[in-house]
Amino acid sequence: MSSTPETDVLVLGGAGVDTIVYVPDLPLPLADSHMIRPGIRTRAGQTGDFLALGLSALGLRTHHLDVLGDDPEGDLVRALHRDRGIPLTTVPLGAGTKRAVNFVSPDGRRLSLYDATRCGESDRLPEGTVTALASASRHVHVCITQPCVHALPALRRTGVTLSTDLHDWDGENPYHEAFALAADVVFVSAAALDDPERTLRDITARGRAVEAVATAGADGAYLLTDGELTHVPAVAPPAPVVDSNGAGDAFAAGYLFGRLAGEPPLRCALFGAVAGAHACTVPSTRTDAVDRAALLARAAELTAEHPTG
Repeated sequence: MSSTPETDVLVLGGAGVDTIVYVPDLPLPLADSHMIRPGIRTRAGQTGDFLALGLSALGLRTHHLDVLGDDPEGDLVRALHRDRGIPLTTVPLGAGTKRAVNFVSPDGRRLSLYDATRCGESDRLPEGTVTALASASRHVHVCITQPCVHALPALRRTGVTLSTDLHDWDGENPYHEAFALAADVVFVSAAALDDPERTLRDITARGRAVEAVATAGADGAYLLTDGELTHVPAVAPPAPVVDSNGAGDAFAAGYLFGRLAGEPPLRCALFGAVAGAHACTVPSTRTDAVDRAALLARAAELTAEHPTG
């Protein structure tokens, strides 16, 4: 690994486009038709894009690598990165850029439909490209999208630290397990877990993770490090909650910001909670992230209120 990394965080995978559809409720009531307001919008931004934006907003030098189609959706992703000043390296994807449809309810809940035709078992990121970019980075975050699983051996050989977000893993799906056991820092949503603590302990016992976090929405998060499980309280959002989309990516960005700054895990989790709370106030039709000044100011306020928390 380079002694003078050019990049703070390399984000692998997770580039794509979402079509946002606001619905009156979830589950969506069965009807012949619904009048939708404030409308339907397609915009660039999936898990890797959101993470890259979040890291960049916090002042970290961020590079994004993924497969991308030569299509209008791919142009939206390229424009997003260009407009935000985030370097993007792409590998041609014949099936087209990844896309999804997100149903968003008035209370901010979300149901996502992913187009499974936009990826295939034969998709690969060139090993030389992965190795070169990872070796020039302080840290790599690996999204669980195809074809990132095939890049894990090359990434481990570089010696760079890895993180991953397993999203709504049920603790058993073998596809997610490969990422969980290869990463040094693991994030997972508690939504589909019967026993989050058991899953976190299993990840750290069988894999390389020294820190594992289960996010639980309004119930906060659970941090496991050095064999100790700590509950991290949720942070009150700075404005009304309008959408949960991207909150997990924001949490990961805030956590990694703290980790790369040399902060202890509990402080990193506080940063993650602040960033995740901010994300819940951003409508699905926008891509926005908390900046460094706002994150540090809010974290300082919370620390002053609960100095021993």
